Amino acid sequence: MMAMIPAAGRSVVFVTGNVKKLEEVIQILGDSFPYKLVAKKIDLPEYQGEPDDISIQKCLEAAKQIQGPVIVEDTCLCFTALGGLPGPYIKWFLEKLKPEGLYKLLAGFEDKSAYALCTFAFSTGNPDDPVKLFKGQTQGHIVEPRGPRDFGWDPCFQPEGYIETYAELPKTVKNSLSHRYKALKELSAYFVQHHNPAESLSG
Repeated sequence: MMAMIPAAGRSVVFVTGNVKKLEEVIQILGDSFPYKLVAKKIDLPEYQGEPDDISIQKCLEAAKQIQGPVIVEDTCLCFTALGGLPGPYIKWFLEKLKPEGLYKLLAGFEDKSAYALCTFAFSTGNPDDPVKLFKGQTQGHIVEPRGPRDFGWDPCFQPEGYIETYAELPKTVKNSLSHRYKALKELSAYFVQHHNPAESLSG
């Protein structure tokens, strides 16, 4: 049975305490997204494992707390030379090392390639409905930090085909090629395609 999604105009909780992230998500989704995103900060356990499993567990826990439709986001930054690390643990690496430290992690490696992975997980709030995942990936390289420091590891990630880091790129350019943009495009397409105005969430 297909999971029901909210009627147009309904609110969907986006779990984040990061105002910058909320702004970017709303900007990328634009006016075509038929729902109102409401940001809410929730303390969720720090799960370990593969990115998909972490996203699903976090989404289920958030839905349980919210008792309604919810979207959670997870971001990974994966260094080829380190076998995919820091991966889903990038938040903790960044807190301890800052962008300079992330760059220095690869000091002994010739291969500076990396990819950014964004996963949005959506739950209707009904525990019987499966969690839907929407993923986006952008290839790039880890470089010495350049640009503003207001958005995590953006200063040290240079997307493939560009001479600027995420931090140096104009927001409109970054938001047209980023891992988050690609994942949100999938999420938005799903909501628009499966939306039925006559339906609302069960429960």
